[in-house]
Amino acid sequence: MTFRYRGPGPPPWIFVFYVFCALVQLFNSFADAEKSKYYSMQSLCKTHFLQQLYRKIDGAVLWSQNERNLDCVITFQTHSILQRFMLRFDGLQLDCNDHLYIYDGAHAVGTYKFDLSCKNTKQTLGAMFTRTNYVTLKYVTDAWGTDSNGFKLVITAVKDLKHACTEFRCNLRDFCIATDLVCDGINHCADGSDESSVNSLCQNNDTGTILGLEVTWFVVVVISTLLVLLVLIVAVSICLCRRGFNDRQGNGTVQQQNASYSLQQMYGSNGAIKGGGSSMTTLTQVGGGVNHHHQHQHQNNQHQGNWVHPAVPLGFPFSMQVRARLYCQAK
Repeated sequence: MTFRYRGPGPPPWIFVFYVFCALVQLFNSFADAEKSKYYSMQSLCKTHFLQQLYRKIDGAVLWSQNERNLDCVITFQTHSILQRFMLRFDGLQLDCNDHLYIYDGAHAVGTYKFDLSCKNTKQTLGAMFTRTNYVTLKYVTDAWGTDSNGFKLVITAVKDLKHACTEFRCNLRDFCIATDLVCDGINHCADGSDESSVNSLCQNNDTGTILGLEVTWFVVVVISTLLVLLVLIVAVSICLCRRGFNDRQGNGTVQQQNASYSLQQMYGSNGAIKGGGSSMTTLTQVGGGVNHHHQHQHQNNQHQGNWVHPAVPLGFPFSMQVRARLYCQAK
């Protein structure tokens, strides 16, 4: 059974689909404006098709805590080929049977750049840089570990000053980072200049709250509410228009049915109207004289057809004379 919309204008679900797409686009725009992306190694290493995709980032934070029996590969990519990655650990404590391999490229093949295990700490490593705009991580763990095992890795896409850096420039480093990464609570420059309190961007970053929500999410809620109300208004309007259209269509059908009646259905075979009354003028004898004309109503079931209106060539007056003559002869 298929449902067919017969009302005027486009179907109402078209408007619902458009509003849904607008909401998705709105939330995606706020998601794209997210300063730093946070990833859990447990979720990244799940077996699904997204695991093989390259993730384009300006900045990201990866954390791991006591994941067991993992063997996964993750690749990140910069938005521009002129960029490269800087990797820095805010925390690093791996089990001696766990390994984190870092490859300078888009695949976990060939010689790795770093092999990190229990002998490595964040103090001994410092900041690490890639030469390409890709970095691939291969994380392998065994079936044993404690909650203290894991790491917190900060990955930042940086651009050298020779490539016309137009975004935020780190103070002690000869590169710049995306402006969205400034004042997000993560030390992306490795020298703290992007999170410094003297930074004018950080001073203007206090957006405040409205009704307990950040301004950004408050705007999202307001716009979403307005779009839902718009959908309801459009749906009600379409229902009203559709009801009026059906009413007009029904009246047209009744008129067509009335117009389709034949003369045989409206009149009898002898010419009398079905269901109608007729009148006849008669002469009555009162007191030896002729009384005035009296109108007597006769129902159609008593006098019908040619008895009331004889269909003779000379019409109704002549038929009255014939009737009177026949009446006299009968007397």
